[in-house]
Amino acid sequence: MLKNFLYALLFLTILPFILNAQSLTKIAPKREFRGVWIATLSNIDWPSRAGLTVDQQKQELIGILERHKSQGINAILLQVRPAADAFYAKSREPWSQWLMGKQGIAPADGYDPLAFAIKEAHFRGMELHAWFNPYRASMNSVTPLSADHITKKHPEWFFTYGGKKQFDPGIPEVREYITQVILDVVKNYDVDGIHFDDYFYPYPIAGQKINDGDTFYKNPNNISNIKDWRRNNVDLLIKMVDDSIHHYKKYVKFGISPFGIWRNKYEDAEGSASSGLSNYAELYADSRKWVREGWVDYINPQIYFTFTRKVAPFGVLLDWWGNNAYGRHVYIGHGAYLVNSKAEMAWRNLSEIPNQIRTLRDNNRVQGSVFFSSKSLSTVARSVADSLRTDLYKYPALPPQMPWLDETPPNEPQALTADAKKDGVHLKWLMPLKAKDGETASGFVIYRFAEGEKISVLDPKNILKISFEDFLSFIDTSVESGRRYSYLVTALDRLKNESEPSGPVGVEIPLAKE
Repeated sequence: MLKNFLYALLFLTILPFILNAQSLTKIAPKREFRGVWIATLSNIDWPSRAGLTVDQQKQELIGILERHKSQGINAILLQVRPAADAFYAKSREPWSQWLMGKQGIAPADGYDPLAFAIKEAHFRGMELHAWFNPYRASMNSVTPLSADHITKKHPEWFFTYGGKKQFDPGIPEVREYITQVILDVVKNYDVDGIHFDDYFYPYPIAGQKINDGDTFYKNPNNISNIKDWRRNNVDLLIKMVDDSIHHYKKYVKFGISPFGIWRNKYEDAEGSASSGLSNYAELYADSRKWVREGWVDYINPQIYFTFTRKVAPFGVLLDWWGNNAYGRHVYIGHGAYLVNSKAEMAWRNLSEIPNQIRTLRDNNRVQGSVFFSSKSLSTVARSVADSLRTDLYKYPALPPQMPWLDETPPNEPQALTADAKKDGVHLKWLMPLKAKDGETASGFVIYRFAEGEKISVLDPKNILKISFEDFLSFIDTSVESGRRYSYLVTALDRLKNESEPSGPVGVEIPLAKE
């Protein structure tokens, strides 16, 4: 009896520490991928319409980034190539029609939308992943295409399906061309990641047939079944893109956001307990293979379903992807655009997506979320945005580490000082010495602690600022007169490995004179 009493007493003594640890890991983890898709196709999210001036485009994007920063978002997935066109200047493809209203028309001399987006995102402590649609070349057969569009230069590279021109993935030159298009961005822009969406071979349409028989005949790759051949064509592109990205910049992440079901259990014993359309059968995309082979750094399945969706329950697919992560990251795609919709009664439950986030945090093989899409978080899914800002993403977070790409942390910043002045506390420091891998710092995290608070970098509530720029000073304007504060600063490398802290340095804020 005495032993049981002592065990119970010990448990009650340590319970607050257990609950505190749980709150840090489940409610406010310090590392979590918190992404949002900003779609440019058909002006879904940005720009709000074609033909805006450069200043209007810039102000709109800054407004979007500020809104997402306030919601705790730390990664922007910006659609830069919606249909074999470009939202960036250093491209072999024409300017997108969704910029100025006509394909091939530049927005203005000296303005590069992607370069501007990267700079503004990094300033706000957000990663920028350039989102490509690899195979779509047109949205319809009516809208005129630029004279230098790739469909005009190489009409033999395409088939038409559902009224849209699609690259034929079975043609070797197509795979090489798409890879070079992506490398234009990798080589010329300071992106954090390259991102593919779910469009590989087209989603099936009744009465439509993929016209790639001639390609299969010419380039069979020793495969006799056309379905296996199509899957292999996609595999070849994924591997080529992964190898090429990391050849030029090892730190640039490569991720893919496939449809939420790989295969159903009735199709394959290793599939999920679901019964919907599958990547493998209908889209010829062997999405699990890309993870298993290490061809992607993260997989971002679009689980746009509720917990009660019978053919594809959210919880079932979440666990399946977690169990098939093969050591890579899994970020869950949430259908924010479905909130309050009539698609299913469960979407009227405003706790649906917040509960999905809480559930995925219980799975240590899942590292975050991405929301589709940006505009939804200020319209139909405002309730989700409120939950992010006030609860789930209340405190900042760093993206998860990727040790297979880089596990060497940078050295700490040098010579940290803090001075109380009229406009706030002025922090200054010097760049860290080079780490073993030659990196110094490409970002910093500033922590602040009130008098009496435990000084530790483990709790994200003490993070004052995250920036993915190599600035060397900061002014804390949110201090209160008469109080004492301590500060730490850590360095981040390109893959967000964090250094040991520099500091702490203490400062007392003088009482304000009346």
